[in-house]
Amino acid sequence: MKNLFNLEGKIAVIAGASSGLGADAARAFAENGADLALLARREEKLADVATEIEEKYGRKVITIRCDVSVEEDVKSAFEEIIKEFDRVDILFNNAGIALRGGVDDMSESDWEKMMATNVKGIYLACKYALPIMKEQNYGKIINTASVNAKIADKSSIFIRHAYNASKSAVVGLTKGIAASHSQYGITCNAVGPGLFESEMTSGTLFKSEEFLNHYNAINPAGRPGKKGELNGPLLFLASDASSYVTGQIIYVDGGITII
Repeated sequence: MKNLFNLEGKIAVIAGASSGLGADAARAFAENGADLALLARREEKLADVATEIEEKYGRKVITIRCDVSVEEDVKSAFEEIIKEFDRVDILFNNAGIALRGGVDDMSESDWEKMMATNVKGIYLACKYALPIMKEQNYGKIINTASVNAKIADKSSIFIRHAYNASKSAVVGLTKGIAASHSQYGITCNAVGPGLFESEMTSGTLFKSEEFLNHYNAINPAGRPGKKGELNGPLLFLASDASSYVTGQIIYVDGGITII
């Protein structure tokens, strides 16, 4: 039973790995034996994460500057990964942005930025990972959705219609990929985090006492997620412990999506 979560010999690709939940996942995968390819736009931050992992866990780590919304970047990244590792076992699509605004006041360019990163980015990464996984007859894809794929923000402080729409699209894409690829030994699932403190949220949601009080009041756990609390579900979905689990969305949210 203890070996079900072992990632020894696995190659994990993490998009959006320079900070926050992506960097935490990289540490967790490395601690459990995986070698890593870390993708993000910010090379210096990627390098810091890679150095920490190499020193602490002794795993092989490569870093690649990649904007997941740009097809040539993604194509080149997977070519480099195959050249270095010759396989891709795990793909964690975690790159994402969250811009405020409703459909009545959000600019078209902000809408397109959200969809390009949060949805197109997953499409492109899967486009280049899936042929590799099909040839291997093995693969574990994990996408980052959100509680906002299931419930809308009910606080007038932070209205994010495009974010709601993009994360709902992630759920649909996850299920479609899962249904089409299970026969190839590939699973595709998503995690739906609630509020976690990260680089993206610390300067916005966590700065608003009014929003935090509202969030905690409607959440059965009465608090945001703590650092590391997403790692268990991610390890489950990345490992053979979830070999018969596909097309599922695991909400890691303290119960806020209970309806």
